[in-house]
Amino acid sequence: MNLDSGTIAIIQLAWARHLGLPDNALADTETGKRIYNVREQSETACFLRLFGTEVFSGPEWAAEHARTQSAADLTRNSGLIKMSMERGGRVLGAEQLFFADVFPTVVPLDELAVAYEPDLAVALERLCPPDDVAEASLASKEEVFVLVDDSFDTPRPVAGAGYSVTDGILADMSVLTAPGFRLQGLGSYISSVALEDAMSGGLIPQWRARLDNVGAARTAVGSGFIPAGSRTSVALTA
Repeated sequence: MNLDSGTIAIIQLAWARHLGLPDNALADTETGKRIYNVREQSETACFLRLFGTEVFSGPEWAAEHARTQSAADLTRNSGLIKMSMERGGRVLGAEQLFFADVFPTVVPLDELAVAYEPDLAVALERLCPPDDVAEASLASKEEVFVLVDDSFDTPRPVAGAGYSVTDGILADMSVLTAPGFRLQGLGSYISSVALEDAMSGGLIPQWRARLDNVGAARTAVGSGFIPAGSRTSVALTA
């Protein structure tokens, strides 16, 4: 399964704007070529790979180092950290990027219901490990969908998904599943509910998962998302 060419063009436009590049910068670049977006006062360094195009963004001294590095080295945290060590480099994230443009098939579950209250997202976060909560940031999303077991007096959250609008085009999504309910397809199910809502609003769903988070990547693919690239970034504090 591949993304539609029109979808790819819109994603490239959104990311070009996000990086402060001309609207057509990513679309007009030959596959395999690297763009250097030099921003002298930037407090971050970022390496993006998207549909075969590479973009390095950061101050000139960082760009000079990046010109000697392979895409694989810059994608790994270690590559950017080594480059920025003397400047106080601190990892902000290394993540894989996924997108979707096909409406999912969502068949309601008989035993579980979908709720939309932010308080239930907060309750779900209390059930999950801190690292998972920090990565998903579910309760802070603009739109939240929580799968609950409502057979109890108080609905019990088991999984949730949500999204916030980025650059007016992308629906930046995340998912969180309570530890006792993982590997049952519930994360993929509630993600499909959120995906359908985002697409109905004219947005292109985007999913970001840590490069080392195999479970999140599996859930993304199971929800209809297609891998399209990665982004790695570090903060420069000196």
